[in-house]
Amino acid sequence: MKAKTIALVCAVATCVVAFAASEAEEEKSEGWAYNPGEGVSFNEQPIVSAEASLEFHSKYLWYGLVENNDPILKPIGWMTFFDWVSLGVEAYFDITKYGRRAGYTNRAWQYTELYPGIAIEHSFSPDDYEWLPTTIYLSISYQYEFHPNSKYKGGDGPDGQADDSQFWMFEVSLPDLCFEPKFYYERDVMRDDGTYLNLEIGHTIALIDGAEEGEDPVLTFRPSIAQGFGNAMRVRGYLSRTNSEGEEMALDHSGLMDLCVKGELAWQICDYCSLSGYVAYSDFVFDRKIREAAREYEATGDWEHSWNFTAGLALKVNF
Repeated sequence: MKAKTIALVCAVATCVVAFAASEAEEEKSEGWAYNPGEGVSFNEQPIVSAEASLEFHSKYLWYGLVENNDPILKPIGWMTFFDWVSLGVEAYFDITKYGRRAGYTNRAWQYTELYPGIAIEHSFSPDDYEWLPTTIYLSISYQYEFHPNSKYKGGDGPDGQADDSQFWMFEVSLPDLCFEPKFYYERDVMRDDGTYLNLEIGHTIALIDGAEEGEDPVLTFRPSIAQGFGNAMRVRGYLSRTNSEGEEMALDHSGLMDLCVKGELAWQICDYCSLSGYVAYSDFVFDRKIREAAREYEATGDWEHSWNFTAGLALKVNF
């Protein structure tokens, strides 16, 4: 089943790329070229580019819930072909012994989750399509969530390990509009069959402009606010409540989940390297039942609140 799903995604991606290439009408200069930060091109048509980043997060939040109350590292690597199809992998590394307290083995400086994936993504701009009023970014992606065999002592999967899962995701954003709206859809097709939605608005403010007109800013600040929503299956898969008899029962209730207010500062060091940092506040503001359940989610009991302050740094290199 897994192999068939991946094969289907690859086949669709190949068809989309072939169609996009056949539709190209502009005159292109001849020859191969490589530009740092933009990758390899042929006749000005993008062929392949790569992106690698290393992120540090003071906490690991998932749908606003505390998955790790200690800092983590997140290395990411992606390759993009023809400016349409991307293949990559993301990983989460514990950098403390939190896993021992949380009920799984000590995974300090080892990965706890691995996310290989494929995406069909592209930005459609008025420069290429005159009938468009503004730039539209679209992405359809698939990710597999893999857990190492030693992760959980009491998980639901084989031999007591955590269940793996698969996700289908869709994203659409309008980055050139003032409030840069972004809509995100996620469907878990293995673990809980649940759906999660997120709507974000923000605004990028140039603090230091580029050296020449038309260049990207050197330093930017972006405030944003986002609100998540989970259907009953998603909420039930993660949250529970205690009944009048003291028994823990799954929370069979859909509703608004995490609200996140964030500020991000980004420094474009050069054409192919950037450094960014953020601070964020997250809470379950609008749904009392979900908020009360979120207070008891963190596995070790170190954190008993629905709200969280987090901060992080990310170094990104484009090839």
